[in-house]
Parts: sequence; C-alpha cells; structure tokens
Amino acid sequence: MTTSPIETKAMQLLSKMTLDEKLGQLSQTCGAGGHIPQYLVEGIQKGRVSSVINEVDLATVNELQRIAKEESRLGIPLLIGRDVIHGFKTIFPIPLGQAAAWSPELVEKGARIAALESARAGVNWTFAPMIDIARDPRWGRIAESLGEDPFLCSQLGVAMVKGFQSDDLSTNGAIAACAKHFVGYGASESGRDYNTTNIPENELRNVHLQPFYFAAKSGVASFMSSFSDLNGVPASGNQWLLKQILRDEWQYKGLVVSDWESIKELKVHGLSASDKDSARLAAKAGIDIEMQSTCYIDNMKALIDESKIQESEIDSLVLNVLQTKFALGLFDQAYTDLSTLPAYLNHEHLSAAKEAAQKSCVLLQNQSRNGASPILPLNKNDTKRIAVIGPLANDGYEQLGTWVFDGEEQHSISCLSGLKEIVNEGTEIKFEPVFASSRDKDTQQFEKALSITEQADVAILFLGEESILSGEAHCRSNIDLPGAQNELIEYLSQSSTPIVLVILAGRPLTIQPIVNKIDSILYAWHPGTMGGIAIAEILFGDACPSGKLPVTFPRVVGQVPIYYAQKNSGRPAAEWSYVHIDDVPQRAPQTSLGMAATHLDTHFTPLYSFGFGLSYAEFAYHDVNISDNKIVIGESFSVTLKVENKSEIDADEIVQLYIRDLVGSVTRPVKELKGFQRVYVKAKSIVNVNFELHTDDLAFYDINNKLNVEAGDFLLGVGKDSSLELNVAFELIN
Repeated sequence: MTTSPIETKAMQLLSKMTLDEKLGQLSQTCGAGGHIPQYLVEGIQKGRVSSVINEVDLATVNELQRIAKEESRLGIPLLIGRDVIHGFKTIFPIPLGQAAAWSPELVEKGARIAALESARAGVNWTFAPMIDIARDPRWGRIAESLGEDPFLCSQLGVAMVKGFQSDDLSTNGAIAACAKHFVGYGASESGRDYNTTNIPENELRNVHLQPFYFAAKSGVASFMSSFSDLNGVPASGNQWLLKQILRDEWQYKGLVVSDWESIKELKVHGLSASDKDSARLAAKAGIDIEMQSTCYIDNMKALIDESKIQESEIDSLVLNVLQTKFALGLFDQAYTDLSTLPAYLNHEHLSAAKEAAQKSCVLLQNQSRNGASPILPLNKNDTKRIAVIGPLANDGYEQLGTWVFDGEEQHSISCLSGLKEIVNEGTEIKFEPVFASSRDKDTQQFEKALSITEQADVAILFLGEESILSGEAHCRSNIDLPGAQNELIEYLSQSSTPIVLVILAGRPLTIQPIVNKIDSILYAWHPGTMGGIAIAEILFGDACPSGKLPVTFPRVVGQVPIYYAQKNSGRPAAEWSYVHIDDVPQRAPQTSLGMAATHLDTHFTPLYSFGFGLSYAEFAYHDVNISDNKIVIGESFSVTLKVENKSEIDADEIVQLYIRDLVGSVTRPVKELKGFQRVYVKAKSIVNVNFELHTDDLAFYDINNKLNVEAGDFLLGVGKDSSLELNVAFELIN
C-alpha cells in the first residue's frame, strides 16, 4: 500500500516525538475566554496540549498558535475547536429547520458560510454535522438533527461536510467537520439526553449507521463518539463500533474524538473501575483525542509501564491527529489573517440565511374556520390593521435557536420588525406579547389580546418554544405548546378575526388541540438571524412556502416513537380495524379489540406525515413510469414523471420517491425514501422530473447483517409526502 505525502510527513514527525509529546497530542483542553492562563502556556510549551476548544478571540487564538509553533520543541500547531452548528455570526435555521428545506445545496452553502465566519476567529475544527437519526421529539437534540430518515440525513450530512471542508481542507476558510455522535444517540430511551440506547444490530446498520457511512466516504475529517451506552457498551469504549465497523469495515482513516468527558464517564457508566481503566478502554477502542478530561495524559504512562497499552498503539492514535493537522495546512499557516476572509454578516451571508429560513418554513394548515378561501397569503392592500401577538414576535435572541454561542441578537430581524418592513405604508400594527416568555402561565393580558384581535383584519400569533427549551439536555416529557399558549389560542378563537399561527420551535410539538381553533399554521422552527423578514415575506406572498417536514408530527406524545418508515407488523393498523375508546361498550366481553397495532385513545396516523408541507400553488403529479418493471440486479433504472403547477403562482415543489421491498430475509419498512428533488415550476406549466437509481440503492443489511440486494417484488410511488400510494410495481431479478 502506498503512503500519502501527508502520512509520510506525519510519520516523520512522530518518529521525533517523546512519549510525553505523543500523549500531549491526544489531549484537548478548554480555552479561558480571551486570556491565556499560565498553566495553558506551560502545557503548550511542553507539547502537552493538542487542541483548544471554545476560544474565539482571534488575538488569543493567534497567540496560542504562536506559542505552539515557536515555543514548543517540535512546533506542532493546535486544533482550535468550536461548536459551529448552524452558523457563527450569521445564524441559519436550526439543522432540523434546514432539513425541512430538503436542499443539499442550501445546507452546503450554510455550512460554507459558517466555516468562513468561524475561521475569522481562528477556528479550524467544528463539531458538526450531527447526523443522529432522531425519531423522538421529546429528545432536545432533535433540534440539532437532520430528521428521522437515513436517506435524507445522509444527503444533507454529506452536503454539510462539503460546506465546512470545501474540496480541500487546506483551503483558506475551510474547517474540519466532525460526524457526531457515533452512534445511536438519537435513540436514547424515553427521549432523555445521555440515556441508554438499545438498538438491534440489524436496525443499527440499516438505519442509524447509514448517515455516518456516507459521511466517512465523503471524507469527513473527524468522528465523535457518543456519550451514550449502546447495547451495554458505552460508545467511547466500544471496540466493536469504533474498530470493527469504523476502522476495519469502512476503512476510515480520519480522527476520532470523544465527546465532552465521555472517557472519564466510562467509570460512571460502570464499564470501568477507574480513570486509568477508562483510558485503557478508550485507547483500545481507538479514541484519538480526549475532549476536556485528562484520563489519557494522567494514566497512559502507567498503562504502558504495566504493559496494558503498547506505545505502538499510542503511535497509531497520534498519527491520526498529526495527519489531520497536516491536511488542514496548519504547519504551513497556523495564523489567521482577517484580510483573506469575508466580513461577518455581509450581504451575501445574510441573503443566504434569509433564503434558508424561507425555504425551511413549512405551511401545515391554510383553511378558514368559516369556510371562506384560505387566509394566506395576506393581501397587503386589504390588510390595514394587524394584531401581532406572542412573546416570540419581537425577540431576536430566541429566534436564533439552540446551541448558538457566537450569534448576537442585535443582528436579528425579528418577526415584528419583518412585518413592519414589508407592509404598506399606513398599515397599523398593534403588538401585544401577552406572556413574558413561552413558559408563562399568566392570563392577565388575554382580554387585551382579544380586544386588539377583534379590531384587526388579521391576528398573527408568534408562539412556540424559547431556544433554551430544546437542544442538549433540554428534553421534555410533554411537548405541547408550553405555558398557557393553548389557553390563549382557545381564548382568541372566539373572535371572528382570521388567526394565523406562526410557531417558532426546536422540535415537533403536539399541536392537535389547537389546529381547529385557528385558520393557518406556519411552522418556522427557530429560523435564525433573518427569520423575521423571511417569515413576513411568506405571510404576504412575496415568497411561497415550500418546506416539507423532515420528521413526523405526532398527535399526542403517547404515539412516540412514530415515524413513516415503520414495519408493517403481522397486524397492521387500518381504518376497518380501528376502535376508539369512546366506542367500547361498558362491560364489553374480553377480546382483542380491532386486533391491530393501534391505540384505543388516538388515531394510528400522525398529525402530519414525514415529507408533508403545503404550498400556495397547486401541484398535480402525472405519468409516473419506471424504465423497466423487471430489473437485473447490478443495473441502473430510471423513474420519470410530470409535475404540473395548476395555479397562477410560480413555486418550488419537493418531489419525493419512495419504495417498498415487499419480501426480505428480514422485514422491511412499509416505505423508504430513495430520492427527492426540489423543482421550480412556473404557473400553469408542467416540468419533467427524472430519477436515476441503481439496484445498489435498494441494498439493505440482511438476516446475516451483510449488505445485500435481494431479488423480489417492489412497489414504488412518487408524490408530495410519505402518505402517498405506492402504485408502481417492479421486480429485481438475478
């Protein structure tokens, strides 16, 4: 096997290193926020620090790099890490919101801008994308995810990696990406962060590992091991996961970092008896850098002396770190020159953030309570008086969303500001926040809110969750609108004034109780810096909503987990078998009511399906055809159709292709997304859409957990969302 130039350089440097210096390359520590304490100076001088995280003062970062380059024996530069999750200064929608745009191009652009802006602060490594499959909206980190579907998540995750890293990691403004959290973290029991995950290997391979595989193949610079216990073995000490799958099966050559103190926490899990044993387990599993805690640097010498770890094993870990630093070009240019990078919050960056916010908004409902025509889009000439209600209408901070460390609220265009900017001169806007926060239960301002609603041509409610209610460690057992928001909607619904509800949130909420109390619902997630103007333009028809849900919305929390790619079961739910609790007679004889996979107290369908989203335009699908209904395994095939825009509005439509493998060596989902395209269709026109697939796209991990394409019968369908009918039959043959 030939050795790459970067590997050769790393090996030459490794040969010069003392054991202390090697252990230093496995150590990451936290910055001190704009100053450099003496212990950090000394640690870098002695080669005992490889990476510094959470330091974004450029002068400080450049000085840290100077100390590393000029005052340490070997002059090895530092990795400067930061959570740059959905923007740095220009904040984009939360990742779950970006996923709702179903646009790899948009996601890549957002990550590129985040890289350029964070690079101005000296950052060269981000801990994103988070590509955990998230099927439990109680889990706070669903906000940071790209949704419930492995195919969509894989496509968008790869796009985010490319945006951060560009085509060459050494390019000015490129930063190393990190695929996290490897793996299964999104399946934490009861939606509680850091909790146990139990995932059968077949499901792990067919669902949760898929986005990580594609990230690895795309050249992502690093992986992060999960906090969580996976099937009894915490990920940061899991040799099967990190060595057998990641290194041996996938041949991944990049860097692996632990999550924050997750090596030290192996002892808390009960996998190890001491920090020394935690260090041994993590090193044996292949963790290259220990984030924040010091198990490696404190214990590795003793482990080597006791022959529990070989120095050659340490060399392998260090080599991965050094190669990453060489790939980033840090040995040639460790310092940041502001003149070579674009300014923060420049016009191009803000324009991209606005586009992302706009395309991420999902129109869930648009029907008048009195049976008249849809409320949205609002007519500027007819709308003279607007009631703006809710605490999130004028809050530039909360709209930024979770895990934003560097964005600043003063740069946000709030929803209220966006409305004021877009309405006609002379239009009256009356604003009443009602609540001090989204959690407020005080009803004292309800009467005032009703009064301005009744005097208005339309009431626009900006409700949902504060940013702190989603994200890491912000899990909820009840995912209704918090506080007294449901009560407010109920109170205002007595007015005949049309009510538009805009929801800003970090997760799907259970909004079934209020859908019939209002006319229109626009789900805006936490939309970022430009959210206010993006939303205002949608409300008034200057832009057409085009987002589609990247995650299923349950009717009630008791349905969780609910996702579109479920298994059929032996007794699938159906309308003919559905029995509601209110229809069960008293003292009914003991029997299996309905004899199907349903709940007695709610319908078996979700409130809104994966892929769902309305438009101001009206689309129709025609002539869905497959190139051949008998396809030889190993060959390509195409699916063609026509999408018609029957309306007078130019608009985007997200065309979705699903398949079902009817019989497999293991049971297969009732539907699987296998393709999507965002297409622009002018008013009163038709576009041709073509999907090119290969039988490899239908491969899955079989009964032996081997990736395989099995011959047999399939169904296919193309349409607006996952509730579509699969009505095109085809067969794979050997």
